[in-house]
Amino acid sequence: MDNFQTVLRFFMNQKSTIGYSFMALLTIGGERVFSVISFQCPCNQSQNFAYGLTFLLGPAAVLLVFGLFFSSKLWRLYTGCCLNPVKLCPRGNCLSCLRVFMSIFSKACVAPIMWLCVALLNGTFYECAVSGLDDNLVVDLFCKNKTVKCQQELARVPCDRSKLSNDERMELLLMLRAQSQILGWCIIIISATVGLLGTCCTNCRSKVSFLQLTFWKNYMEKEKECFDTFAVEYATKLAERNLQSFFENKDPEPFPFPNHRAWEEISALYTFSRSEQCYSTLQQYVEKSDRDLTWEKKPVMDSEVGIEMS
Repeated sequence: MDNFQTVLRFFMNQKSTIGYSFMALLTIGGERVFSVISFQCPCNQSQNFAYGLTFLLGPAAVLLVFGLFFSSKLWRLYTGCCLNPVKLCPRGNCLSCLRVFMSIFSKACVAPIMWLCVALLNGTFYECAVSGLDDNLVVDLFCKNKTVKCQQELARVPCDRSKLSNDERMELLLMLRAQSQILGWCIIIISATVGLLGTCCTNCRSKVSFLQLTFWKNYMEKEKECFDTFAVEYATKLAERNLQSFFENKDPEPFPFPNHRAWEEISALYTFSRSEQCYSTLQQYVEKSDRDLTWEKKPVMDSEVGIEMS
């Protein structure tokens, strides 16, 4: 039993690494599915570039959108900002707000960069896209000191329909694949360097020590887990109270519920301050001596902030 808890604790501590590894495996598998099953290069000079570029950048764009869509930090900032733009910069610090958006965007870029790296290292999409370029620089690069036939057949090199000899076709194909892999490794190196420099800069400017930062991260994870548990419990109690009132045809019993202002305060993004020494907006709210302790006797949504749900 102790060994099982040790293994479980190890996986819990390494869940970010495991998550990124799982994402990488999914990216590799998805790229192979696209390459083998879906992708068929038209080998036409007028279509190769658009077709290859669509398969190279299209999934990356979709993964970026998904990364932003599933970012809870983004929705914390964005929800209600049309009615109250101050939510985007709670303390009027635009630089801090910009750093938050950069953090959100950088995390959302992990999956798209993985896709680009895997796709470029494989080379299939890049070969199709570049072979369809009619630019003189590209043609001269691949067909330098070669016959005019090379220029005419360059778009058909990714397929088996090229009229070039097998040796010439393989030479051009290897050049295209080498360029694709070089570009893929460049993206990997640049991404790793930027990630390292960004982490170093963030930790260097941190207002807390390493161990306190570790504690902060653990606290935020546990607070979210506990909040979800409490939210389910209270939502269940409220639903039971409302149904009981409806079916028994009687007035509902008083139900303690946070007021609208309290929800607004704990929903904001928190920035650590030495003067407060709190670890989240929830702790900051409950630690306040002048907080509003009145609760809504009728837990209903304000008509001005209500949303339609189905």
